[in-house]
Amino acid sequence: MRAAALGALARAGGRRRATAAWRIATTDPEPAVRQRAADLAPGLGAPARPLLTLLGDDDVTVIEASAWALGELGAAAVRARAVPALAAVAGTHDDPLAREAAVAALGALADAACRDKPAVRRRAVLALAPFDGPEVDEALRTALEDRDWQVRQAAEDLLSQ
Repeated sequence: MRAAALGALARAGGRRRATAAWRIATTDPEPAVRQRAADLAPGLGAPARPLLTLLGDDDVTVIEASAWALGELGAAAVRARAVPALAAVAGTHDDPLAREAAVAALGALADAACRDKPAVRRRAVLALAPFDGPEVDEALRTALEDRDWQVRQAAEDLLSQ
């Protein structure tokens, strides 16, 4: 019931009221409510930091929804330092659903991260280390042309491994 009410409030309640209720819902004892909160985050333009907390949730569906939402938030998630948190989930979580969602979110954030400040671009390149595939190779080849020498070096090091 609370999850449905949150959705209705997000659609019709005004951004300020919906965001206030959203913040409360991210700490609800019921996983379905926390999952719905994560699902609604991009549409509300909600802050990324509560979603980072939800990446550590006990319920994998909450983690999956949070990872997806962070990917959809783009630059806001990058500024909130979501890339290292997602990389940790992608590399170490026990559940394959959580790992898959984190990898997908990292892919979605790659473009936003690669256009951010040099320190963020370096971190985005280094976060690709545990992954492989054509998308990763393409991102690393693009980073070889970065204007920051440390970003270029990180990409070169990863491509040589």
